[in-house]
Amino acid sequence: MAENWVETTAGDLRRWADERGEALDEQGARILLELLREEMGLAGPAALTPEALRELLLSVFPESVVAGGDDVPTVLDALRRIVAYLRDTGAVPAPVAADLDAEIDRTGPAFADLVAEMDTEERQAAAEVIGGLMQADGVSLDDQEAVEAWIRDFEALPEEERYARTEGYLQQVEDLVVPPVRLAPVEDVADAARRSRLTENVLALARWTGERALTEHDTLTEPDAEAAAVALGLEDPRSHGQMEDAGELERLWWAAVEAKVITAEDGTAKLGPSLDGLQSSDDSTLLAAWLPLFEAMVVPGHDYADGLDAVELVQNEMTGVLIHLYEQEEPTEPETLLGALLDHVEESYDLTDAETMSTLVSDAFFLELATFAEWGVVEKSGKGRELTPLGVWAVRELLLADGFSAPVVGDLAGARASELIDGLTWYRPDAADEEIDGWLARHDPKDAAADLLDVMRTGGPGARNLAAAVLHRIGPEAAAVVRAAQEHPLVSPYAALWLNAAGDPSGRELAREEYLWVFVDTVAGMLETAEPEEAVEAALIDAPPGAEMAAMIDDLWRTDHPGVAAVLEALGAHHPDKATAKAARTAAYKARSAHQGAHRSV
Repeated sequence: MAENWVETTAGDLRRWADERGEALDEQGARILLELLREEMGLAGPAALTPEALRELLLSVFPESVVAGGDDVPTVLDALRRIVAYLRDTGAVPAPVAADLDAEIDRTGPAFADLVAEMDTEERQAAAEVIGGLMQADGVSLDDQEAVEAWIRDFEALPEEERYARTEGYLQQVEDLVVPPVRLAPVEDVADAARRSRLTENVLALARWTGERALTEHDTLTEPDAEAAAVALGLEDPRSHGQMEDAGELERLWWAAVEAKVITAEDGTAKLGPSLDGLQSSDDSTLLAAWLPLFEAMVVPGHDYADGLDAVELVQNEMTGVLIHLYEQEEPTEPETLLGALLDHVEESYDLTDAETMSTLVSDAFFLELATFAEWGVVEKSGKGRELTPLGVWAVRELLLADGFSAPVVGDLAGARASELIDGLTWYRPDAADEEIDGWLARHDPKDAAADLLDVMRTGGPGARNLAAAVLHRIGPEAAAVVRAAQEHPLVSPYAALWLNAAGDPSGRELAREEYLWVFVDTVAGMLETAEPEEAVEAALIDAPPGAEMAAMIDDLWRTDHPGVAAVLEALGAHHPDKATAKAARTAAYKARSAHQGAHRSV
């Protein structure tokens, strides 16, 4: 048969349908034929078997083609036309054609359910992306006229530009995700805010100020500033090493004005509308007044064009330090935080005397770190520093305001399985365990298992790995559901492992080719979210040692998994044993050659 048998078969199929006066979805039939050739490696349509047809409908098609539920009858009809053509032309014997037709009838309902589920999720995901693009362009989703105008303009763009904008948005969304955190009860957070030195100082400044005349710049006069500093106990400059900072009162003043605790306009100061909130006994009211004050202090926005001293420069950059602490699983030593800050300053600022500025920045950093501790947002933990519960709450609120996705442990308890698996991607191990426990507690074991198996059927390697891990947390009451999923090629080895671990009679040890496939699938999943070196290091923890690993690599390249070449390349680049790494690189070449050869075979 010609190298590209799809073209020949598609043409013959069209003529066959025309001769019989039968309708044919020519494009749909061509897609099915291309999947059989490109994704499944069939040497021709006559190689189609019931098993391959089932894999096509339940695995290859859903993973490769975006289709809606209303497309299912058309797809199945096109497949029946292909089978009838193969029978009438003698490409397959009549009994084989009958078996293929029977398989279409058996698999059709499951295929319809699978496409409908994926269609719903894809539509929801697409709607979320479109909504995000609109909001990024400043369009309110409540303004129907503006929404319709945006959609018209977007659809008028060239396809390449629409694709580029969507890809850019998705990358931005991925960058704006932070790990989930645990939030303290709101009453504890509010109590900490009431006791914060920041609250104490601003309230004292507001009460001292009352109503009085200001300078033309709406600041305290020099005599008043001196008197206020004495009243608040701020007359002595903060100091650390070579750095002294006498600007604490001025910083408090502008933060109080920004947060509307003090009103300063037209040369007169008055008590502001937020003062009552900052003194409120209602927790939510207090925190709503405290957050703008905190934001004004940690996001001062000193203008680089006006020239910055070391204190102002560090104050501009301390939000990065707070976010670093927010994202870390363990306390971070101050020297580590300082090192990251100095690297950032060196990259971002044009410093005339870098060595001197580095010393001053270091001293200013420790001043700010001490101030954060006084405010009650950072605390010591061993040799390191970490955010307090008040700090976690406050930093999360700032992240949310800047468009970050900042989940809280427990958010996914009522989610669908697909949402749980998507969300767990960003979780640390201990938080993931807690989230999974909460999710399982809210779902019937059989329903949970069925939903997780659906994710394993329709998702990629990463989703499959996570779903399998969650599935292993479900008890033997889900055995019947897992047994029923054994026939699906993407689920079968995982189902066998689960059933074996559960002591079910249908459980079994994996055949070697299945074991190799699961290994590839696992590493491919890791490569979706981790750097190759990290993925290889994690994969080798449970991998066989020495000669066994070398023998396994010799066999891996034959594994029928789309990610096998990428996995072998990662092993070749990062396996610590040079001989094994070399064998992996050779195997990766074989895997790519075999994949290309399957596409060229006749």
